[in-house]
Amino acid sequence: MSARLPSQPPMISGFTYVRPLGSGGFADVFLYRQNLPTREVAVKVFLQGIVNVDVAQSFVQEVNTMAQLAAHPSVLTVLDARVAPDGRPIMIMDLCSEGFGKSWRTKPLEVFDVLEVGVKLASALETVHRLGKLHRDIKPSNILLTRFNEPVLADFGIAAGLSTRQNSELLAMSVPWSAPEVINLETSGTVASEIWSLGATLYSLLAGRTPFEVDDQSKNDRESISGRIQKAIYTPIPRPGIPRVIEEVLLKSMAKNPADRYGSMQEFAMELNDVQAHLGFRATQMQILGNNADVWHQGSSLPATVIDTGSVVAVESERRRTKGVTPPPSSNLEVGSAPRKRKKLSPVMIALLGAVGLGFVVTLIVLKIRGDI
Repeated sequence: MSARLPSQPPMISGFTYVRPLGSGGFADVFLYRQNLPTREVAVKVFLQGIVNVDVAQSFVQEVNTMAQLAAHPSVLTVLDARVAPDGRPIMIMDLCSEGFGKSWRTKPLEVFDVLEVGVKLASALETVHRLGKLHRDIKPSNILLTRFNEPVLADFGIAAGLSTRQNSELLAMSVPWSAPEVINLETSGTVASEIWSLGATLYSLLAGRTPFEVDDQSKNDRESISGRIQKAIYTPIPRPGIPRVIEEVLLKSMAKNPADRYGSMQEFAMELNDVQAHLGFRATQMQILGNNADVWHQGSSLPATVIDTGSVVAVESERRRTKGVTPPPSSNLEVGSAPRKRKKLSPVMIALLGAVGLGFVVTLIVLKIRGDI
């Protein structure tokens, strides 16, 4: 939340303004009521002062990306996108609660819930990466909760179109979850830096503080936190009862060298599935859209590898980690295998089998005539 007052809500055809929902560094969010079909929606309105050609292009890219992700259960649904009469880009979105907001600081999540959130978000981000896109701002406040209490990612990639000054402002807002190479301005974002950010986010949800904060609050200014991130010395979660295996996963996701982190969000999700199995939890489904695939496959309740079949995403179970759980069959694919090809018989084999069959029939006829059968 920003201390400034919200901007003037725009007039939107077919929608009635209700009240403000929140203000950020680059946009305001308002509650509107759609006239037909009747429902409440959230409308994100970008501030007049940041709108330029780059932002406009980035806005178009963002809404197009989110449209491609509309079917994903862990991505915020964008219902419509327009440009208001005053030139401000707006996005009309599914209405969600604030999500974790700042509540994770006073009420950290349980281990089971954090692992589940981690798998779902990693699956969504793997899909984003397969589309050749990045989120660029993964942090607890960008995880909202739907009306069905499902976590969804919001605020995709608008930072890509911001000016250097604005990018610096965005970085300052997101420092606690930014990778060392982003802090050092070596890159504006990579798959590896997003793996770091997701790891830092999961750490925050468990710990009630960001990974590189210290007990002395006077030493938690942006510069101090940035310096500790650059050193990347991992501090165990200051909370009793956190299993060591979780610390190991988070340590790897936040390795100083990007090459030492998980190779993909899919690999990260599978490792989280391993942790779930290790702790006796049921593994959360991975839901990933394969390249050129236009059909979603829910997969199984087991950790999975996504296989692009061209028309359906088949799911290969790595191994059964939960007793009594059987992967569901798919319409034309066995889970964990391609359709089995029947071996063709050679002409010689066909002739030989035919001769044997004919001889058997003739023998039966002779025995019948003789009365032996």
